[in-house]
Amino acid sequence: MGRVALVTGGSRGIGAAISKALAAEGYTVAATYAGNDEKAAAFTAETGIKTYKWDVSSYDACAAGIASVEADLGPVEVLVNNAGITRDSMFHKMTPEKWNDVINTNLTGLFNMTHPVWNGMRDRKFGRVINISSINGQKGQMGQANYSAAKAGDLGFTKALAQEGAFKGITVNAICPGYIGTEMVRAIDENVLNTKIIPQIPVGRLGEPEEIARCVVFLASDDAGFITGSTISANGGQFFV
Repeated sequence: MGRVALVTGGSRGIGAAISKALAAEGYTVAATYAGNDEKAAAFTAETGIKTYKWDVSSYDACAAGIASVEADLGPVEVLVNNAGITRDSMFHKMTPEKWNDVINTNLTGLFNMTHPVWNGMRDRKFGRVINISSINGQKGQMGQANYSAAKAGDLGFTKALAQEGAFKGITVNAICPGYIGTEMVRAIDENVLNTKIIPQIPVGRLGEPEEIARCVVFLASDDAGFITGSTISANGGQFFV
């Protein structure tokens, strides 16, 4: 049995690609999901990767869920914080509920998931924490003040925690995807994709979920042990930092 990797939001979209890629590399993978039982069951049937249901915005749910994963599979050595939601709205129409929902899932969720595994990683003197942020956390996006704030916060969290984990053998890194060809993005009107979105991407296409997954596999590996506090911008040249 390989190292145990836990991927939040790991049964759909980018998360599913990450889960499959890690499993293909020999990791024992657990994937969390928040709501869609049918798709989670189909994912497990297809891949053999066990899924667990909980809401990453709840610390108690995360602590209990992680305890279940570790009881089933062993200590979590690789954590991929991928789960995220959007509640888009222009700021003058944004409600406190839309703000809090996104912050609680996309930012506080990183604390809720990472805190319960941190001491174990410190004790074992090995850990990999990989946070999936976003291009919009780097450059901002109109109509996404909540999402951009949360994803920018993920980057600050990454840099601070990397400094704490380094001397204990734990690396903490982030990946900022651009427009990736997930089911959600491909559902955008084709004319909008072809005239408004893809022309902004210098490589001339959407990214693929598997391209983000390969970044995760590298950062999770022993070969990436000297890389921490870093951000990989995987956006086809759309935005440079």
